[in-house]
Amino acid sequence: MERLDLLLLAIEALDLHGSEAMVWSCQQLELKESFPDRVALWKSRCRNPLRRASRRGELSLGERQGLIELACMLSERLYPMLRQLLSSNEPEELNRQRWGLFRDRYNELVRERMNGRRGAIRQLLDPEQGEELRRDMVLTLAFCAGPGGVQRLEASLLDGSR
Repeated sequence: MERLDLLLLAIEALDLHGSEAMVWSCQQLELKESFPDRVALWKSRCRNPLRRASRRGELSLGERQGLIELACMLSERLYPMLRQLLSSNEPEELNRQRWGLFRDRYNELVRERMNGRRGAIRQLLDPEQGEELRRDMVLTLAFCAGPGGVQRLEASLLDGSR
């Protein structure tokens, strides 16, 4: 759950209207049963123990699957931006600026919503370790965009090595 919520947070960092896009995408994916409104979506994301205000308990299978589908749909929508971030053909200065904007927005959201006393969050905010973790998030989002993305993301989340 932690990694999935951090991926959704990365989507919010990439898209300034990411939280609204999540609500709209839930309607498009017909996830009304799992997420009837924005509060239900927020409550399910609060099952992440790394959050400041977390809820106990596990996600239901429907909620977990819904969040995975949501991340994949939004990744597909943001794919041009993900590709620009990961492109080696872009001018280095422009690429550095894009990563800097993403880093600043992502770190701001992490500080705002996550428990800064947790080791994983301290790593994420660390200038050196955080850079690699953020790059991994963007790679994962690009990886799960397109056909078969749901299965790839599920497999990635089940992989215990990350």
